[in-house]
Amino acid sequence: MASINFSLEMFISLLKNAFILYCSSVIVLPILSVFQEARIWKPHLLPSLSPLGVIKLFIFNVMWMGFTLVGSLLLLPKYLLGKFLGFDCQYEAYLVERYTGYLCCLCFICPRVEIRGTEHLPPDDGPAPAPVFVANHASQIDLAVVYSLGRKFKWISKDSVRYLPGVGLIMTLSQHVFIVRSGKNKKSVSNLYQQSNNAIQSGMPMFFFPQGTRRMAGRLPFKDGAYKVAMENESQIVPVSINIPLTCWNSWYPMCLLWGGSVDNVVLTVHEPIQAKKDMDKEELKKKSYDAIFSEVPLIGEEIKEFKKRK
Repeated sequence: MASINFSLEMFISLLKNAFILYCSSVIVLPILSVFQEARIWKPHLLPSLSPLGVIKLFIFNVMWMGFTLVGSLLLLPKYLLGKFLGFDCQYEAYLVERYTGYLCCLCFICPRVEIRGTEHLPPDDGPAPAPVFVANHASQIDLAVVYSLGRKFKWISKDSVRYLPGVGLIMTLSQHVFIVRSGKNKKSVSNLYQQSNNAIQSGMPMFFFPQGTRRMAGRLPFKDGAYKVAMENESQIVPVSINIPLTCWNSWYPMCLLWGGSVDNVVLTVHEPIQAKKDMDKEELKKKSYDAIFSEVPLIGEEIKEFKKRK
């Protein structure tokens, strides 16, 4: 009996220490996020992150991971209970993501996210098949600001995000789609299409960044995934332009509001939806959405010269 008690105590102690380590990583892992985002701002066309920008970026990530961690831990009992009783907490998890995004933007990026073209937004609980949102991907900020559209959706995310404290857990509760992006991953890609199709046919929109990675300076070609899903389900494709001010991290916001300083808002532009059909030319669909999205994203510095050459 004493041996059993000792083993139980050891197990509880290990579990407790693992939980403390997991929660404390909310302070450590944002350092990696800072390095990843800093690389996006390294090209000479862009303003490198200042010490102030680095601090804001670090706290932004701590807040994002911390708030989603608290929210997901509060929802975890419902999630586990639902496994036996047949319900989930997707909507509640979405609310945690949405309001965390709101707060992170409000505290570190800009007073409000300006939405243009709201008349093109499909209704939140419209009929199936649900639409496919596609947008340019420039920064971590994108992940927060798109919640200002006020629409539910599911992400496509690399599998490693699943293990981030808070963020990975809340995305698991929301049942977003995780994929393996390296090596031979036919099973992962097949799972992407299956889960995306299931979501769209159930009335849940999918949100894709068809560039596949973040790029602030430079315009990467769009990958096929979003368009295959839209064509297979004959969904509407809703192009969204995300225009992030170059001063967003290095500005003195929100402190500058104390002395009446000006702040550039992030602007989201929703374009007219494009109806996809199974027999359509995929490359033409990609071009239409690409042209729509980047029509509202300003060219940066020498990109203008390159763009004129292509024209």
